[in-house]
Amino acid sequence: MPEQPHEPGGAIAGTGMGGPMDLGASEAATLEEGAGGPTGAGPADKPRSLWSDAWRDLRRNPVFLLSALVIVFLVFVSLWPSAIASGSPLACDLAKSQDGPGPGAPFGYDGQGCNVYTRTVYGARTSVTVGVCATLGVALLGSVLGGLAGYYGGWWDALLSRATDIFFAIPVVLGGLVLLSVVTSNTVWPVIGFMVLLGWPQISRIARGSVITARQHDYVQAARALGASDSRILLRHIAPNAVAPVIVVATIALGTYISLEATLSYLGVGLRPPSVSWGIDISAASPYVRNAPHALLWPSGALAVTVLAFIMLGDAVRDALDPRLR
Repeated sequence: MPEQPHEPGGAIAGTGMGGPMDLGASEAATLEEGAGGPTGAGPADKPRSLWSDAWRDLRRNPVFLLSALVIVFLVFVSLWPSAIASGSPLACDLAKSQDGPGPGAPFGYDGQGCNVYTRTVYGARTSVTVGVCATLGVALLGSVLGGLAGYYGGWWDALLSRATDIFFAIPVVLGGLVLLSVVTSNTVWPVIGFMVLLGWPQISRIARGSVITARQHDYVQAARALGASDSRILLRHIAPNAVAPVIVVATIALGTYISLEATLSYLGVGLRPPSVSWGIDISAASPYVRNAPHALLWPSGALAVTVLAFIMLGDAVRDALDPRLR
Protein backbone atom coordinates (compact mmCIF):
# COMPACT_ATOMS: atom_id res chain seq x y z
CA MET A 1 0.00 0.00 0.00
CA PRO A 2 1.54 3.36 -0.98
CA GLU A 3 2.81 5.57 1.77
CA GLN A 4 0.96 8.76 2.46
CA PRO A 5 2.65 11.97 1.36
CA HIS A 6 4.66 13.87 3.89
CA GLU A 7 4.81 17.59 4.49
CA PRO A 8 8.13 19.34 4.21
CA GLY A 9 8.44 19.32 8.00
CA GLY A 10 8.52 15.50 8.01
CA ALA A 11 5.13 14.96 9.74
CA ILE A 12 2.06 13.40 8.19
CA ALA A 13 -0.30 16.05 6.80
CA GLY A 14 -3.32 16.73 9.00
CA THR A 15 -2.24 14.34 11.74
CA GLY A 16 1.47 14.81 12.32
CA MET A 17 3.26 17.17 14.68
CA GLY A 18 3.88 19.56 11.85
CA GLY A 19 0.14 20.07 11.12
CA PRO A 20 -2.43 22.32 12.72
CA MET A 21 -1.61 20.94 16.19
CA ASP A 22 2.00 22.09 15.88
CA LEU A 23 1.70 25.61 17.39
CA GLY A 24 4.43 28.16 17.12
CA ALA A 25 5.76 30.30 19.92
CA SER A 26 3.45 33.22 19.12
CA GLU A 27 0.29 31.09 19.23
CA ALA A 28 1.33 29.46 22.50
CA ALA A 29 1.96 32.85 24.05
CA THR A 30 -1.43 34.04 22.85
CA LEU A 31 -3.19 31.09 24.50
CA GLU A 32 -1.23 31.57 27.71
CA GLU A 33 -2.33 35.22 27.84
CA GLY A 34 -5.91 34.21 27.17
CA ALA A 35 -5.89 31.92 30.21
CA GLY A 36 -6.00 34.97 32.43
CA GLY A 37 -9.01 36.51 30.65
CA PRO A 38 -12.64 36.56 31.69
CA THR A 39 -12.73 32.74 31.98
CA GLY A 40 -9.37 32.35 33.69
CA ALA A 41 -8.07 33.17 37.14
CA GLY A 42 -6.47 36.48 36.23
CA PRO A 43 -6.63 39.82 38.05
CA ALA A 44 -10.06 40.56 36.59
CA ASP A 45 -11.54 37.76 38.71
CA LYS A 46 -10.00 38.98 41.96
CA PRO A 47 -12.83 39.55 44.49
CA ARG A 48 -13.42 43.15 45.44
CA SER A 49 -13.44 44.30 49.04
CA LEU A 50 -16.10 46.37 50.76
CA TRP A 51 -13.99 49.51 50.36
CA SER A 52 -13.40 49.02 46.63
CA ASP A 53 -17.12 48.40 46.07
CA ALA A 54 -17.95 51.49 48.12
CA TRP A 55 -15.51 53.66 46.16
CA ARG A 56 -16.94 52.40 42.89
CA ASP A 57 -20.46 53.30 44.03
CA LEU A 58 -19.38 56.69 45.33
CA ARG A 59 -17.81 57.66 42.01
CA ARG A 60 -21.13 57.01 40.32
CA ASN A 61 -23.23 58.86 42.90
CA PRO A 62 -24.00 62.47 41.86
CA VAL A 63 -24.84 63.41 45.45
CA PHE A 64 -21.36 62.39 46.57
CA LEU A 65 -19.68 64.19 43.68
CA LEU A 66 -21.59 67.42 44.29
CA SER A 67 -21.00 67.42 48.05
CA ALA A 68 -17.33 66.50 47.58
CA LEU A 69 -16.83 69.43 45.20
CA VAL A 70 -18.40 71.83 47.70
CA ILE A 71 -16.24 70.45 50.53
CA VAL A 72 -13.05 70.66 48.46
CA PHE A 73 -13.87 74.29 47.69
CA LEU A 74 -14.48 74.99 51.39
CA VAL A 75 -11.17 73.41 52.35
CA PHE A 76 -9.39 75.49 49.69
CA VAL A 77 -11.05 78.67 50.97
CA SER A 78 -10.15 77.75 54.55
CA LEU A 79 -6.49 77.25 53.72
CA TRP A 80 -6.06 80.19 51.34
CA PRO A 81 -8.87 82.73 51.92
CA SER A 82 -6.77 85.56 50.49
CA ALA A 83 -6.85 83.81 47.11
CA ILE A 84 -10.47 84.89 46.53
CA ALA A 85 -10.91 87.73 49.05
CA SER A 86 -8.65 90.76 49.28
CA GLY A 87 -8.34 92.88 52.38
CA SER A 88 -8.72 92.10 56.05
CA PRO A 89 -11.97 90.86 57.59
CA LEU A 90 -11.32 93.19 60.54
CA ALA A 91 -11.07 96.32 58.39
CA CYS A 92 -14.33 98.24 58.91
CA ASP A 93 -15.55 101.72 58.01
CA LEU A 94 -18.60 103.09 59.82
CA ALA A 95 -19.22 105.46 56.92
CA LYS A 96 -20.24 102.40 54.86
CA SER A 97 -22.50 100.91 57.53
CA GLN A 98 -25.31 98.80 56.04
CA ASP A 99 -24.39 99.81 52.48
CA GLY A 100 -25.43 97.48 49.69
CA PRO A 101 -23.21 95.69 47.20
CA GLY A 102 -20.59 97.79 45.49
CA PRO A 103 -17.11 97.63 43.95
CA GLY A 104 -14.90 95.38 46.05
CA ALA A 105 -17.84 94.36 48.23
CA PRO A 106 -20.20 92.14 46.22
CA PHE A 107 -22.12 91.19 49.38
CA GLY A 108 -22.33 94.71 50.79
CA TYR A 109 -21.41 95.92 54.28
CA ASP A 110 -22.72 95.03 57.73
CA GLY A 111 -23.75 97.31 60.59
CA GLN A 112 -20.12 98.02 61.54
CA GLY A 113 -19.12 98.81 57.96
CA CYS A 114 -17.22 95.54 57.49
CA ASN A 115 -17.04 93.83 54.12
CA VAL A 116 -19.55 90.97 54.29
CA TYR A 117 -17.91 89.07 51.45
CA THR A 118 -14.48 89.10 53.09
CA ARG A 119 -15.86 88.08 56.47
CA THR A 120 -17.91 85.28 54.91
CA VAL A 121 -14.84 83.89 53.15
CA TYR A 122 -12.64 84.07 56.24
CA GLY A 123 -15.42 82.61 58.40
CA ALA A 124 -15.11 79.32 56.51
CA ARG A 125 -11.72 78.71 58.16
CA THR A 126 -13.22 78.74 61.64
CA SER A 127 -16.13 76.47 60.75
CA VAL A 128 -14.03 73.89 58.90
CA THR A 129 -11.34 73.88 61.61
CA VAL A 130 -13.86 73.34 64.39
CA GLY A 131 -15.78 70.70 62.45
CA VAL A 132 -12.75 68.64 61.38
CA CYS A 133 -10.88 68.80 64.70
CA ALA A 134 -13.98 68.05 66.77
CA THR A 135 -14.89 65.11 64.52
CA LEU A 136 -11.39 63.64 64.71
CA GLY A 137 -11.31 63.97 68.48
CA VAL A 138 -14.77 62.49 68.95
CA ALA A 139 -14.10 59.62 66.53
CA LEU A 140 -10.77 58.74 68.13
CA LEU A 141 -11.92 58.89 71.75
CA GLY A 142 -15.27 57.24 71.12
CA SER A 143 -13.81 54.47 68.97
CA VAL A 144 -11.14 53.55 71.52
CA LEU A 145 -13.48 53.51 74.51
CA GLY A 146 -16.34 51.82 72.68
CA GLY A 147 -14.08 49.29 70.98
CA LEU A 148 -12.46 48.22 74.25
CA ALA A 149 -15.84 47.95 75.97
CA GLY A 150 -17.29 45.89 73.14
CA TYR A 151 -14.29 43.54 73.00
CA TYR A 152 -13.68 42.90 76.69
CA GLY A 153 -17.21 43.40 78.05
CA GLY A 154 -17.72 42.84 81.76
CA TRP A 155 -17.40 45.68 84.23
CA TRP A 156 -15.70 47.92 81.67
CA ASP A 157 -18.70 47.65 79.36
CA ALA A 158 -21.12 48.32 82.21
CA LEU A 159 -19.13 51.35 83.37
CA LEU A 160 -19.01 52.83 79.88
CA SER A 161 -22.72 52.28 79.38
CA ARG A 162 -23.58 54.17 82.56
CA ALA A 163 -21.16 56.98 81.67
CA THR A 164 -22.72 57.40 78.22
CA ASP A 165 -26.18 57.55 79.80
CA ILE A 166 -25.01 60.44 82.00
CA PHE A 167 -23.54 62.37 79.07
CA PHE A 168 -26.63 61.78 76.93
CA ALA A 169 -28.72 63.38 79.68
CA ILE A 170 -26.82 66.70 79.36
CA PRO A 171 -28.43 69.12 76.84
CA VAL A 172 -25.72 70.15 74.41
CA VAL A 173 -26.60 73.84 74.09
CA LEU A 174 -27.23 74.23 77.82
CA GLY A 175 -23.98 72.47 78.59
CA GLY A 176 -22.17 74.82 76.25
CA LEU A 177 -23.71 77.86 77.91
CA VAL A 178 -22.57 76.66 81.30
CA LEU A 179 -19.10 75.34 80.48
CA LEU A 180 -17.97 77.91 77.90
CA SER A 181 -19.25 80.90 79.82
CA VAL A 182 -16.38 80.54 82.31
CA VAL A 183 -13.71 80.20 79.59
CA THR A 184 -11.67 83.33 78.93
CA SER A 185 -9.69 82.09 75.93
CA ASN A 186 -11.07 83.42 72.63
CA THR A 187 -9.83 80.57 70.43
CA VAL A 188 -11.45 77.57 68.81
CA TRP A 189 -9.86 75.04 71.19
CA PRO A 190 -12.27 75.43 74.14
CA VAL A 191 -15.16 74.97 71.71
CA ILE A 192 -13.52 71.89 70.19
CA GLY A 193 -12.81 70.45 73.64
CA PHE A 194 -16.43 70.96 74.68
CA MET A 195 -17.68 69.15 71.56
CA VAL A 196 -15.33 66.23 72.15
CA LEU A 197 -16.40 66.03 75.79
CA LEU A 198 -20.10 65.75 74.94
CA GLY A 199 -19.82 64.06 71.53
CA TRP A 200 -17.83 60.89 72.19
CA PRO A 201 -20.71 58.83 73.74
CA GLN A 202 -22.54 58.60 70.41
CA ILE A 203 -19.47 57.28 68.59
CA SER A 204 -18.61 54.94 71.47
CA ARG A 205 -21.98 53.22 71.27
CA ILE A 206 -21.65 52.77 67.51
CA ALA A 207 -18.12 51.38 67.89
CA ARG A 208 -19.19 49.10 70.74
CA GLY A 209 -21.98 47.55 68.71
CA SER A 210 -19.75 47.07 65.66
CA VAL A 211 -17.01 45.39 67.70
CA ILE A 212 -19.49 43.07 69.44
CA THR A 213 -20.77 41.97 66.03
CA ALA A 214 -17.29 41.57 64.53
CA ARG A 215 -15.78 39.57 67.42
CA GLN A 216 -18.33 36.78 66.89
CA HIS A 217 -17.13 36.03 63.36
CA ASP A 218 -15.21 32.85 62.57
CA TYR A 219 -12.00 34.60 61.51
CA VAL A 220 -11.73 36.22 64.95
CA GLN A 221 -12.23 32.86 66.66
CA ALA A 222 -9.61 31.32 64.39
CA ALA A 223 -7.10 34.07 65.18
CA ARG A 224 -7.69 33.60 68.90
CA ALA A 225 -7.25 29.82 68.55
CA LEU A 226 -3.92 30.38 66.80
CA GLY A 227 -2.68 32.35 69.78
CA ALA A 228 -2.99 35.91 68.46
CA SER A 229 -2.82 38.62 71.11
CA ASP A 230 -5.77 40.85 71.92
CA SER A 231 -4.09 43.90 70.41
CA ARG A 232 -3.41 42.07 67.15
CA ILE A 233 -6.98 40.78 66.96
CA LEU A 234 -8.38 44.25 67.61
CA LEU A 235 -6.12 46.09 65.16
CA ARG A 236 -5.76 43.53 62.36
CA HIS A 237 -9.07 41.67 62.34
CA ILE A 238 -11.82 43.58 64.17
CA ALA A 239 -11.03 47.26 63.55
CA PRO A 240 -10.99 47.11 59.71
CA ASN A 241 -14.37 45.36 59.74
CA ALA A 242 -15.99 47.55 62.42
CA VAL A 243 -14.84 51.02 61.38
CA ALA A 244 -17.37 51.61 58.57
CA PRO A 245 -20.32 52.62 60.83
CA VAL A 246 -18.03 54.95 62.78
CA ILE A 247 -16.94 56.70 59.58
CA VAL A 248 -20.54 57.18 58.49
CA VAL A 249 -21.72 58.64 61.81
CA ALA A 250 -18.63 60.85 62.14
CA THR A 251 -19.06 62.26 58.62
CA ILE A 252 -22.67 63.21 59.30
CA ALA A 253 -21.78 64.59 62.75
CA LEU A 254 -19.15 66.91 61.23
CA GLY A 255 -21.86 69.13 59.81
CA THR A 256 -23.62 69.09 63.18
CA TYR A 257 -20.48 70.33 64.93
CA ILE A 258 -20.15 73.21 62.47
CA SER A 259 -23.74 74.18 63.17
CA LEU A 260 -23.16 73.85 66.93
CA GLU A 261 -20.16 76.18 66.81
CA ALA A 262 -22.22 78.80 64.95
CA THR A 263 -25.02 78.42 67.53
CA LEU A 264 -22.69 78.88 70.49
CA SER A 265 -21.00 81.87 68.83
CA TYR A 266 -24.42 83.36 68.10
CA LEU A 267 -25.30 83.05 71.80
CA GLY A 268 -22.03 84.71 72.78
CA VAL A 269 -20.32 81.78 74.53
CA GLY A 270 -18.41 80.32 71.60
CA LEU A 271 -16.05 82.55 69.69
CA ARG A 272 -16.24 86.26 70.45
CA PRO A 273 -15.24 89.37 68.50
CA PRO A 274 -12.75 90.15 67.08
CA SER A 275 -12.71 86.52 65.94
CA VAL A 276 -14.31 85.87 62.56
CA SER A 277 -17.13 83.35 62.59
CA TRP A 278 -20.39 82.89 60.74
CA GLY A 279 -22.20 82.66 64.06
CA ILE A 280 -20.78 86.02 65.18
CA ASP A 281 -21.77 87.66 61.89
CA ILE A 282 -25.29 86.23 62.06
CA SER A 283 -25.67 87.50 65.62
CA ALA A 284 -24.39 90.98 64.68
CA ALA A 285 -26.65 91.21 61.61
CA SER A 286 -29.85 90.09 63.33
CA PRO A 287 -30.82 93.57 64.67
CA TYR A 288 -30.42 95.06 61.16
CA VAL A 289 -32.29 92.38 59.24
CA ARG A 290 -34.85 94.89 57.91
CA ASN A 291 -32.40 97.58 56.85
CA ALA A 292 -29.54 95.33 55.72
CA PRO A 293 -30.82 91.81 55.01
CA HIS A 294 -27.74 91.04 52.91
CA ALA A 295 -25.56 91.11 56.03
CA LEU A 296 -27.59 88.21 57.43
CA LEU A 297 -28.27 86.36 54.19
CA TRP A 298 -24.71 85.55 53.10
CA PRO A 299 -23.20 84.11 56.31
CA SER A 300 -26.44 82.21 56.95
CA GLY A 301 -26.40 80.83 53.41
CA ALA A 302 -22.74 79.82 53.68
CA LEU A 303 -23.44 78.03 56.94
CA ALA A 304 -26.46 76.21 55.51
CA VAL A 305 -24.60 75.10 52.37
CA THR A 306 -21.64 73.83 54.40
CA VAL A 307 -23.74 71.81 56.82
CA LEU A 308 -25.84 70.42 53.97
CA ALA A 309 -22.72 69.39 52.03
CA PHE A 310 -21.35 67.34 54.93
CA ILE A 311 -24.72 65.74 55.65
CA MET A 312 -25.10 64.78 51.99
CA LEU A 313 -21.57 63.36 52.01
CA GLY A 314 -22.37 61.29 55.08
CA ASP A 315 -25.56 59.96 53.51
CA ALA A 316 -23.68 58.97 50.34
CA VAL A 317 -20.96 57.22 52.35
CA ARG A 318 -23.59 55.39 54.40
CA ASP A 319 -25.35 54.14 51.29
CA ALA A 320 -22.04 52.93 49.83
CA LEU A 321 -20.74 51.20 52.97
CA ASP A 322 -23.96 49.44 53.96
CA PRO A 323 -24.28 46.26 51.82
CA ARG A 324 -27.93 45.89 52.82
CA LEU A 325 -28.77 49.15 51.05
CA ARG A 326 -27.16 47.85 47.86
